Amino acid sequence: MSYQVTIGIEIHCELKTKTKMFSAAPTSFGALANTKTSVIDLAHPGVLPCVNKEAVRLAIKACGGLHCTIDPLVKFDRKNYYYSDLPKGFQITQQFHPIGRDGYVVIKTDEGEKQVRIERIHMEEDTAKQFHKDTGTYIDFNRAGTPLIEIVSRPDMHSAQEAAAYVEALRRTLFYLNVSDVKMEEGSMRCDVNISLSDDPNKLGTKVEIKNLNSIANVQKAVQAEIERQSALLDAHEPIIQSTRRFDEPSKTTVLMRKKEGNVDYKYFPEPNIFPIQLDEQWIESILNHLEELPEQRLERFMTTFGLNEYDASVMVNDRDMADFFEEVMKDTKEAKKAANWVIGDLSAWLNKNNKTFATNPCKATDIARLVNLIEEGTISGKQAKEVFEEVMTGKKPDDVIQEKGMQQVSDDSTLIAMINEVLDANPQSIEDYKNGKNRAVGFLMGQLMKASKGQANPKKANGLLVEELKKR
Repeated sequence: MSYQVTIGIEIHCELKTKTKMFSAAPTSFGALANTKTSVIDLAHPGVLPCVNKEAVRLAIKACGGLHCTIDPLVKFDRKNYYYSDLPKGFQITQQFHPIGRDGYVVIKTDEGEKQVRIERIHMEEDTAKQFHKDTGTYIDFNRAGTPLIEIVSRPDMHSAQEAAAYVEALRRTLFYLNVSDVKMEEGSMRCDVNISLSDDPNKLGTKVEIKNLNSIANVQKAVQAEIERQSALLDAHEPIIQSTRRFDEPSKTTVLMRKKEGNVDYKYFPEPNIFPIQLDEQWIESILNHLEELPEQRLERFMTTFGLNEYDASVMVNDRDMADFFEEVMKDTKEAKKAANWVIGDLSAWLNKNNKTFATNPCKATDIARLVNLIEEGTISGKQAKEVFEEVMTGKKPDDVIQEKGMQQVSDDSTLIAMINEVLDANPQSIEDYKNGKNRAVGFLMGQLMKASKGQANPKKANGLLVEELKKR
């Protein structure tokens, strides 16, 4: 039996600040445990929080990029609960006055574009991090107090594919805005998915939460696994238990963490140590007026300005560093399609093979542009260019490699005709085959010509001259 699937997603995203949300302690991933903390993060008696202005600015940018209405009155609240990774015994958050409301993200589905609504965006502080080992549970307080925004969607998604597309669209937008580095593998973007199944399209089923998904691929796999699990239970007329689960990668199933018997009462109340802050409207306006170009805007520009097809433009826009590199290449060439092919194809393959990214790319954009221009000018062939490219990736200049290897392509008519006639004189049978309508003879003769010229004959020009000379025989 088929069921109505309803999905909502909550995303916690660490903001790209140098210091924490309410203290001057530095934010740092991978630092020695418990070395990036302060008395404020550790909740020593008598300490007071101070709001990080940069965190507020980045939250406003996120709201702007995700089309939210921004509340200029910033208020914080206490979320009270006791857990070993929460040193204060409460978390400072924005329960009643989120900084952003009623936004949306556009995703692409098999049925076309779809708008997924965002209910709210609120600021809060991160918790510490726990490590469970055989010898016990260890806590690193370095992460405690790191600035976060939580982005809560409406339950507008209805498949694993839509859930993954939403998280990817959100990740890409936040990265383009420089709000966060959105490295899910490092925990700077964490995803909780709520799923319910129902046999009544007008009624929601029992909600099950999957916690802390750490990659786009795992979002899709976990949601699909949970849909299949709940479907099997409903088919067997067994109840769905409200619970929190996690995704187990080896078994590709969701695993029970804890059951929920109702909503937890966090006893929210206004944070008494942070007075409400009225943001200057002109400051907000200035931030929104200087937002970076969004992915969908760049996609459209790549297609209209450079004439790229949607696939090539999408591949590059999905990797901002790749798109930035391509734009640098285009400053020195007019051959957009050929440049895109080199960036998406050979260069990307080389970087993957050598465990590098476009952020750590050793190649200069001017060298790729020069390579594209040399092919277009007929100085070298496409095959020769691949050989030159390998040398370029070691730090050499394209022109120097061509000079060293004697690769200059022969495009002079008289020189080519002389070589063609030598090849024809040595292959009389191929001339007869051509006269008898066997066009494959041209391919054979071109092969002999390229061999005789050591690959330096301009293929396009040589092919035309070869046919002309054949007709004279």
